[in-house]
Amino acid sequence: MKLPDERVWSLFKRHWQHTLTYWSVFFSFGLCIAFLGPTILDLRCQTQSTLQQITWVFFSQQFFLLVGSSLGGLFKKSLLSSLSALLFCTFVISLVFAAIPLCDHVVLLSVAMAIAGSSMGVIDTIANRQLVKLYQKDSATFLQALHFFIGLGALVSPLVADPFLSDDNCVLGTNLTANSSSSSWDLQHLRSSMAGQGAVPRHISQYPLHTEGVVITRVSYAFWIMALINLPVPAAVLALMFHERLLPCSSSSQPLLDKNSPSSKSHIMDSEEGHGSLFGCCHPAKVRGHPASFFLLHALGGAILFITDGIIGSYAGFVYTYAVSPPLLMGHKTAGCLDSVFWASITVGRLAFIYLSCKFTAPKLLTFSLVGVILVQCLLLIFYSSCEFLFIGTCVLGLCISSVFPSMLAFTEDILDYKGCATTVLVTCASTGEMMLQLLVGSVIHSQGSFFFLLCCTIASFIGFCLFLLFLYTQHVHTSLYTDLSENTEMKEKPKIEGS
Repeated sequence: MKLPDERVWSLFKRHWQHTLTYWSVFFSFGLCIAFLGPTILDLRCQTQSTLQQITWVFFSQQFFLLVGSSLGGLFKKSLLSSLSALLFCTFVISLVFAAIPLCDHVVLLSVAMAIAGSSMGVIDTIANRQLVKLYQKDSATFLQALHFFIGLGALVSPLVADPFLSDDNCVLGTNLTANSSSSSWDLQHLRSSMAGQGAVPRHISQYPLHTEGVVITRVSYAFWIMALINLPVPAAVLALMFHERLLPCSSSSQPLLDKNSPSSKSHIMDSEEGHGSLFGCCHPAKVRGHPASFFLLHALGGAILFITDGIIGSYAGFVYTYAVSPPLLMGHKTAGCLDSVFWASITVGRLAFIYLSCKFTAPKLLTFSLVGVILVQCLLLIFYSSCEFLFIGTCVLGLCISSVFPSMLAFTEDILDYKGCATTVLVTCASTGEMMLQLLVGSVIHSQGSFFFLLCCTIASFIGFCLFLLFLYTQHVHTSLYTDLSENTEMKEKPKIEGS
């Protein structure tokens, strides 16, 4: 019998080109998800818009990411359609990067971000689904690695952008003041407050930045560099399509998967009740014949990821706001490091969980992660006035919460025997939570004060753990129902076999 490490390595060697390609498209996803915060003020100058107007691009990206996630399941009929969609979306992301410097109006920039968000959503659903289909019961390890590449891309794009960001107001108005250092401080403060994933800063109207005048910004170079960095990703997808003989120039040959893999049909063609779009999951043909626990597992799994991805988005978006407010009153440069620490710890956590997922089952990893999130949030509440513990807590929170999405996705698909709509439902719910919980927490901070940021995240973490306990109970009931059903089926078929 092969050890888990040996089996995983053997599977990887068999499917290495598929796996590396799906990992690379998630690097493209990460590049696109993290660049907006650091560059948003230079983009404000480029479009000569107000801060209130430019923050609509955050909503445009997040909303269409949700739309793309729900529609990504439409590309389900074959490996060709899935890879074609990935090829198109990754190439579109490079085109969007290249086109952003040409967007001289906030509406054009919002349209560009909507296109990028839709592509990101499709990538999110397809890459997760294809890896789950490829590895099935061994998918947890490879999903952890997949989501590590999001963090890697999210670390690279701000590093690329940083040398090209303006140090001072990048629109020089006609009434310039001599106090340029104050203007530079305001710009750095605003950039740090907007550096969170999808963050929308509060009280931004108090900063009188110019909207008319001479535009001085070099951020275009950052976007062109990111467009070039991303180009190898669609090239990798194209290479995989050529390797699998899915391109027109190789159409005379039988697809390679058909020749080499006995399970190729399940990889190339989904079953009739397979992973469809979010709306296709509600089709009466899919609903019929399944117990209530089957659908409750979808709902609970989606709700858990709604909460946990919402916590990630809210913490990344508002930890800076909390840090610079009373009682902490951190300096803006110090507080600006918190978001980087959080994303770096998530990336390191996903790297560590690649190994841990080979050693421990998904339920154990999820229990450890969710309990860890609760403990860290409670300690952050207790030591709410400690700047040092905020950094420690941010780091540990990122490590704990990093593995929840890939572990939950692998666990749910395993329970449902890889025949439902779990991937599409879970990815869509996670995207929805990331958008909606940020809006909710932002509204609470705006009305009640920054301390309620920690309180909201703590309450959400308790709700997420309670939902997970309910998920485990539903899984037990669901497994018992299917065991009884299979035993009854065998008893009915046995006489027929004996009499034949």
